[in-house]
Amino acid sequence: MVVDGPGPDLTPIDAGATAPEDPDQALARAIGAATAGEGEGGGRPSKGQVREILGLARQSAGRAGGRAVASGRWLSTITLDVAGHLPARDLATLRQHHEGLAGALLARTLIRNASVASGAVGAATGALAAVSESNPATWVTLPVELAAETLIVVALEMKLVGELHEAAGYPLAADLRANGPLIARAWSESRGLSPKDLTTLLRPGQAGAVAATASDMLGRSARDQLTAQIRRRLISRVGRNTATFIPLMAGAVAGGALNARATRKLGVAVATTLGIPPP
Repeated sequence: MVVDGPGPDLTPIDAGATAPEDPDQALARAIGAATAGEGEGGGRPSKGQVREILGLARQSAGRAGGRAVASGRWLSTITLDVAGHLPARDLATLRQHHEGLAGALLARTLIRNASVASGAVGAATGALAAVSESNPATWVTLPVELAAETLIVVALEMKLVGELHEAAGYPLAADLRANGPLIARAWSESRGLSPKDLTTLLRPGQAGAVAATASDMLGRSARDQLTAQIRRRLISRVGRNTATFIPLMAGAVAGGALNARATRKLGVAVATTLGIPPP
């Protein structure tokens, strides 16, 4: 007997299809991409990139839950993920982009450019807050906007930390996925890597040694400790960034100035510990 009707679906499965990217990793990747840039103000994200980051931040924060967001655990975890997606340049590329400068002169230029980009992010977020004043309902989104601003500025600063190590002769940019925890730790401590880690970097066969060091830091206990350290640093940074939401355009000016000053201070501190204080 013949039975009418559709048979089984024999459509072949697309072997090349991939599952949607994890929201946390998508956010980290987008922030890393937004900090790419070469000249003065390089790393300043476009409006489209900011919109994408805001959307991804809402998804990621929503999945993490209110407790993780309120405690700062979500923000610190994303910061550590971002460290593995930074577009940090190696020394040869940095010298090519900055007319052959090296050492302290290169450090000065890197710090100046990162400060300009950092200030631009604060000014842009302050301007957004000023526009939002006319519609009180939109204020519920400002905490996410503040988190997004903080993440972008911190990414710019971690990229600066990585490139200052390059300028000082301690290469980190070759494998950011492996070296991300090293950069995040240096940022959280506002200093260059410890003498022990720098010795490891200069050892023959350094690539494997550095990867091993970073892998050790990615152990659960070490990662939790580093995340807590980053969280403490972020608490003070978020507190300063609330100036971005001062009424009217005063917030844009305050946010930009505070970000630029903090980034410059960090850069000088890291360069000094690496032995290349900018002139």
